[in-house]
Formats: sequence, C-alpha cells, structure tokens
Amino acid sequence: MNKKQLQTEQTKKRIADASRPLFIKKGYKATSIEDIVKATGCSAGNIYYHFKSKEGLFLHLIEEWDREWEETWLAKESLYATTVDKLYGMAEHMALEQINHPLTKAVDEFYNNAEKNPEVEARIEQMTQGYVNFNKQLLQRGIDSGEISHANVTGLAIILDSLLYGLSLHSRRMERAQALDAYRLAIDVFLRGIAKSSR
Repeated sequence: MNKKQLQTEQTKKRIADASRPLFIKKGYKATSIEDIVKATGCSAGNIYYHFKSKEGLFLHLIEEWDREWEETWLAKESLYATTVDKLYGMAEHMALEQINHPLTKAVDEFYNNAEKNPEVEARIEQMTQGYVNFNKQLLQRGIDSGEISHANVTGLAIILDSLLYGLSLHSRRMERAQALDAYRLAIDVFLRGIAKSSR
C-alpha cells in the first residue's frame, strides 16, 4: 500500500470511527452530514469523496460489523465438531450479537428507509448474497459429511438466512434467555421440521 492509499484508509477509518457513535446515539435519519462534519473535522466534500453519501458511510459501518461478526464466529467455529453443532453455535452467536450490538437500532431504521439509490441497493444485495454464500459453505460441509440429507444447498441457505434474519428482528425485543431459546428453536425447526412423521 502506497502513502496515498494509506492516507485514504486512515481518513476513511477516522470518519467511520467518529460517525459510529452519532448513528448509535441519534439513529440513522437524525444523523446529518453536518453532524458528521463536526465530529470528524473533515469537510462534507471529503466525506462524500470517501463514501459518496451518508448511505454509503452507513453501509461501510454495516460491512465492518459483518466482518467483525464473521471474524469472531470463525475464531470459535472450530469449537463445534459437527455442522449441526456449528448451526446451533452460529445461531447463539447471532442471538447474542443482535442483542448486544449498539448499531442494531440504526440498522433497522436504515433498512426500513424506502429511499435508497440503486448503488446502495446493489451493495445491500451483495451483502445478502454474501450471507447466503456463507450459509451455503457451512451447509455443504454438512451435506458432504452426511449430516444433512437435502441436496438443494442454495435453497437451504436462502431459507436459513431468511429464518435467522426474521428472527433477528423479533429477538431485539426479547430478554437474553428468551432470544437464545428462540434461536435454538429456529435451528431445531430448520433441521427437523414441524410435521409429525407418518412413518
């Protein structure tokens, strides 16, 4: 990385680090570019240069959260011996992360904001596809090991993502123990279904 690239990365980090507490405290909509200018000491033009928009800056923060989540999960994934164990472990990790992460409320507000430009929509779609791919890799290992019998790994990955995403919205109003129970139940239902076997 050359000197200019290093300076660019340092400036982006400074803007992201200074804006995160604003979004946490005020929420997505109430945080203005002017607030970010005051907090960072950067001009609006500099912020737009690095992130293009407030949406772009906030998406950067979500992407950082995603990377942190994945890093902390991968650091403990080896503690779980089987794919089934990993699914329960991942669900618990998600439950605790959703309950404890300070950006959760602002992220909800951001996703519920109907006004998004096409570039932002494309980045959100790319992130969603990343979640599905993450699930596909985990589930494929379960299929390869014989733990999971279903062959449509893409379909399963989408269903798992939808299940966990929907649960993340509901669990934010739950107590910790209730959220953990709900996530464990979700994995039970995902793995075993709810219909009584006729055999």
